[in-house]
Amino acid sequence: MIESFRALALQVTCTAVNRLKNRDEARSRIQAAIDRIGVQIAASLAFIGPECRLVLLPEYVLTGYPMGESLEAWGEKACLAMDDPLYDTLGEIAQKHRIFLAGNAYELDPHFPGLYFQTCFVLDPSGSMVLRYRRLNSMFAPTPHDVWERYLDCYGLDGVFPIAKTEIGNLAAVASDEILFPEVARCLALRGAEILLHPTSEIFSPGRSPKDVAKIARAVENAVYVVSANTAGITESPIPGSSTDGGSKIVDYRGLVLADTGPGESMAAFADIDLASMRRFRRQPGLNNLLARQRPELYVECYRQARMYPPNTMLEGKTDRQHFIQTQRETIEQLAKLGVI
Repeated sequence: MIESFRALALQVTCTAVNRLKNRDEARSRIQAAIDRIGVQIAASLAFIGPECRLVLLPEYVLTGYPMGESLEAWGEKACLAMDDPLYDTLGEIAQKHRIFLAGNAYELDPHFPGLYFQTCFVLDPSGSMVLRYRRLNSMFAPTPHDVWERYLDCYGLDGVFPIAKTEIGNLAAVASDEILFPEVARCLALRGAEILLHPTSEIFSPGRSPKDVAKIARAVENAVYVVSANTAGITESPIPGSSTDGGSKIVDYRGLVLADTGPGESMAAFADIDLASMRRFRRQPGLNNLLARQRPELYVECYRQARMYPPNTMLEGKTDRQHFIQTQRETIEQLAKLGVI
């Protein structure tokens, strides 16, 4: 077990596939992105040193995100299969540099034809995938909650909130604005998570954004490290290229920002991860040990009675993107009727 090592939140540019005509063109661009990432990882590790054992890539880094494409069209053009050879190519990078390589991709699942999931993944130094987490909260993409009963039948709760127990600690992941949902991080922490990987593509501002506040809050609440990698902008997309550029960071279990970076492609967001210190902190009684002070039983009944965003709305294979906004409208109406809002 390695109790001290360095982690890198690698901030790289995403080149979107939206304007490409077909799957072959998109696959070529994804491969080019992986090749460039491999070069950047090699150069970054040469600077940071062999102590760097974990590299996190940003959200959307291989493809960008759908902008008006139907679920079917995006699935065909931009999504990876669960056994995709492109994962093997990424695994070769992890194997070559003896690192844990984490990232995010849109992924197809043969259990759910017609749908895709946004997937956070971790590849270990042998190149094997040791963690696959499907985003649970998304505005315009299918999630396990949308096919909840069938997803639980396929993967169980361990597949919903997976933890990778590795030589560099217990790894877990959340995607993008899921950092704003404290329940996700808490469920992962209660299953043993020590390092929360956060691939994101978000607006960066010198001021404190909601997501920046949430990264610190999730670290403090759960006594975990948060490693957050943002994009260095998105090119070949209709949106202004630097809209989601900068602010990758590493936060320790006390909420202290150990490293962060401004806009542009950068390897500046690297820091030491001291698992031994974090574990001592978690085992010491006191006001600051919020994880040990939690009383989940207090909240069970309130959550059980809550009827908010409904599960299973895509079990019948609904694939119209308008479905997501309509479901949210109905949820808001329901919350109003209940006096919640």
